[in-house]
Amino acid sequence: MKIRILKPGLLSTIQDMGRRHFLSQGVPISGAMDSLSARIANKAVGNTDDQAVIEFAYADAGFMAETDLLIAYAGDGMRLQCGAQILPPERPIFIPAGTIIQLIHNSNGVHTYLSIAGGWDVPEVLGSRSTCLAASFGGFKGRPLQGDDVLSSNEQLTDISKGVFNKLKNEQVNFAKWSIPRQLLLPMNRTIIRVTLARETNWFNSQSVIDFLSAPYQLSRHSNRMGFHLEGPEIIRTKKDELISTAVTPGTIQVTGNGQVILLMADCQTTGGYPRIAQVASVDLSLCGQLKPGDTIYFKEISRREAEVLYLKREDELSKLTTALKSIFL
Repeated sequence: MKIRILKPGLLSTIQDMGRRHFLSQGVPISGAMDSLSARIANKAVGNTDDQAVIEFAYADAGFMAETDLLIAYAGDGMRLQCGAQILPPERPIFIPAGTIIQLIHNSNGVHTYLSIAGGWDVPEVLGSRSTCLAASFGGFKGRPLQGDDVLSSNEQLTDISKGVFNKLKNEQVNFAKWSIPRQLLLPMNRTIIRVTLARETNWFNSQSVIDFLSAPYQLSRHSNRMGFHLEGPEIIRTKKDELISTAVTPGTIQVTGNGQVILLMADCQTTGGYPRIAQVASVDLSLCGQLKPGDTIYFKEISRREAEVLYLKREDELSKLTTALKSIFL
């Protein structure tokens, strides 16, 4: 299966679940900004969760099917359109060779993930196919996708992928009548981001911590895959010690020397010298991946145990979803 990029959009890269085994060498995790949507897109075509997907930011892109395709997409940044027909998300879609697909912006979010049966066939670098933009390696030639790039799938399809491809194959665009209910895996209020307090929380005065956990924060335009600058109440330090560079990870919330808040994201560094005030719970990091400049969020404190329970509950739901899909496909 093969596509040709006609228009790459603002930022389109190959991503997967990231590279996590080289943090001690300073290699960023990278990977999908919204890992839940990437996993849903992969599940919809019978892939394992860790297969490579295309991450589109804000859409306004397009591609042509060079061969018959089995694809799916998930996320809040775009909708797939074929002619005048909007293709539904979170389900397998058969696209016949020669079809042109437009990616139309959806104002609900930023990132959308396009999966293909078998996963996108790009080389593994340090155990991952994700693009590391800062170091120009991984993904497709270590860079964002460009017009006229040709991408192919891994032809080693799972039995599930083969089964759904054969069921949907047609002379026209065809898709399953069911979909994966991604919305049910997300909290109802997406403006609340749950966090656990960090090692240096007591470096800040009590009013600043109260403000951090109660006042609104707005995403600044000075934000990218490395981190989000948040506009809100100034955080005032009471402890003036210098912090030796220490471990950070996607979801770490740091406070700069002038009291501004930075939320680290997928391409963030592995260590940092700013004190950490909180860590986003894993289940809410995908919500952060859909934030766009001007969006307002609130932080809510939960315990580490609550964060772990929420994580395990979602993983259990995703495991049950995989089992249910096998019964549909096979």
